[in-house]
Amino acid sequence: MVEAVEAESLGLDSVKRVHSAAYLDFLADAHRQWIESQDAPEAADAFPLVFPMPGMPEREWTDIRARFGRHSFDTDAIGQNTWPAAVAATEVALTGQRLVVNGATAVFSICRPPGHHASADRFGGYCYLNNAAVGAQAFVDSEARPAVLDLDFHHGNGTQSIFYERSDVLYVSLHADPISDYPYFSGHADEIGLGDGEGYNLNLPLPGGTDWTRYSEALQAGLNAIRNFAPDVLVVSLGVDTALEDPDSFLLTGDSYPRLGEEISSLGLPTLFVMEGGYELSVIGRNVAAVLVGFESG
Repeated sequence: MVEAVEAESLGLDSVKRVHSAAYLDFLADAHRQWIESQDAPEAADAFPLVFPMPGMPEREWTDIRARFGRHSFDTDAIGQNTWPAAVAATEVALTGQRLVVNGATAVFSICRPPGHHASADRFGGYCYLNNAAVGAQAFVDSEARPAVLDLDFHHGNGTQSIFYERSDVLYVSLHADPISDYPYFSGHADEIGLGDGEGYNLNLPLPGGTDWTRYSEALQAGLNAIRNFAPDVLVVSLGVDTALEDPDSFLLTGDSYPRLGEEISSLGLPTLFVMEGGYELSVIGRNVAAVLVGFESG
């Protein structure tokens, strides 16, 4: 049985557990300040113009142009409605997390904008607040042990960075090889975690043109790592930009997605699905539904 549930208004307490105060202060007012600094129309998009070089000392930046560069890693824009939309997306994820804590077997949080590229203090890749990480941290705070399975075509560099030095959350990602695909600087197989987090980060990069046979082999490796971690709950960053029809993607066809759902279901874990990428509008809904149907039948 499928039930549609309205997201609750939950505030920013759980978001602050993942994102820095300085970043949230920036994001909440960045568009207004940038528009004023540029004397631009209110409806114009704001975007970074400069970026700090590695090794530059950290400072308390006040100029909005410097703050834009400090809190972004690519040239994505912020619109006048970006902040309320990003906050609303975290509330969708957190409402799903609460439903799982209260006994739901599976919940699909339809988040937009997506989140897995957003780190604790930087936006990029159309991501501003990290919905999956906020949900995973909320599970930790409820004394549950979460694993995050990221299935977007692009590596979730933000999610990885948030949990990279921690052993209480396992991060597993199947994605396009960053040697040739965005985000390039994150997602390589030798990134296994740092300090307490060493061994709790598993990247499974795949070449462009990967079909279901090769994809499913990597998926099994990821699922086995999750089984070995023995989590209480699973968070799935579900991107369907892996579809054949999506630009610059893998070769997963419509019948791949119910199989994907069945394989995730084989873990036997309460599962929070959080929507990530997907750019070919003609197949997004079909493929998401196929994953959920496969999960339910499994």
